[in-house]
Amino acid sequence: MAEKVKILSPLQLEEKHWERVRQLSPRLSLSLVEGEAQFLEELPSAEVVVIWPRPFDLSLAPGLKWIQLISAGLDRFVGHPIMESDIIITTASGIHATPIAEYVLASMLTFSRRFRDMWRLQERKEWPEERWEILRGEELRGKTVGILGYGSIGREVGRLCKTFGMRVLATDSAPDIEDKGYRPPGTGDPKGMLLDSLFPPSQLREMLKECDFFIIALPLTPETEGMVGREELKAMKGSAYLVNISRGRVVDEEALIEALKEGWIGGAGLDVFAQEPLPQESELWGLDNVILSPHISANTPHYQERFTELFCENLRRYLAGEELLNVVDKKRGY
Repeated sequence: MAEKVKILSPLQLEEKHWERVRQLSPRLSLSLVEGEAQFLEELPSAEVVVIWPRPFDLSLAPGLKWIQLISAGLDRFVGHPIMESDIIITTASGIHATPIAEYVLASMLTFSRRFRDMWRLQERKEWPEERWEILRGEELRGKTVGILGYGSIGREVGRLCKTFGMRVLATDSAPDIEDKGYRPPGTGDPKGMLLDSLFPPSQLREMLKECDFFIIALPLTPETEGMVGREELKAMKGSAYLVNISRGRVVDEEALIEALKEGWIGGAGLDVFAQEPLPQESELWGLDNVILSPHISANTPHYQERFTELFCENLRRYLAGEELLNVVDKKRGY
């Protein structure tokens, strides 16, 4: 009989999901731990680790061959020796596409249909006489959305925007427009056929000049940190709305605050920030043209179920010696 494959994880998934993993093969040995001490104690004998991105001492993991992340991003591994090792890293890219894309559309609609203004009036129990003008909303149909990062999340945003009758643009550095990562059935834009135009990163500002909505959906890497700065924000329309669901440091936050206060752009929906939790002294809290949320755009009751689906498929492939889904290109950082 083939040797056991030990899977180590500190994740607190529901038992029914771990039971699915156990039933995949008798070759699997699942070790679920609590706390850092127990994790490090078990690490030397682990072949597979299932975790959130967290740096650890590689010398304690001589037999480690594969890390499956429960997140799409791995920015906490940037600069870590693991990025220079032969250990395979796979992300959970694809499982977040539905909830985050729906969050993006909700943010866009909240802004365009003036829901925040109506909520304030509801709290005061009054409608202004000029309500036909004050509360007049915009339609998404016919508007242009620009998506920075056309991965699984960006593609699902694009698909939903197309159903609203929007023009869809994207900026992406990937030479292959086909999506080869994990994709739940019926989601995304696997062949890139929904795009009206695809811009290289060098032409980001040209794309921004055309956008009514600008969605940031690319990973944080040394190359993308601060990618959206003063010049990019100044290239946007004064009525445009920015939504960031990637990582806060992709945007120059000080420049963004200036843009929002001085009217370079119409508003912003932010789920991520340069520092999290968002400090109480941040000016973002007090801006009327900003919608804030605490990095929860992916959080729905289906998260664990979708992750388990992806992990079981990858685990099946691993045991069969097949290529895994969502393998990280360590040179690119995602």
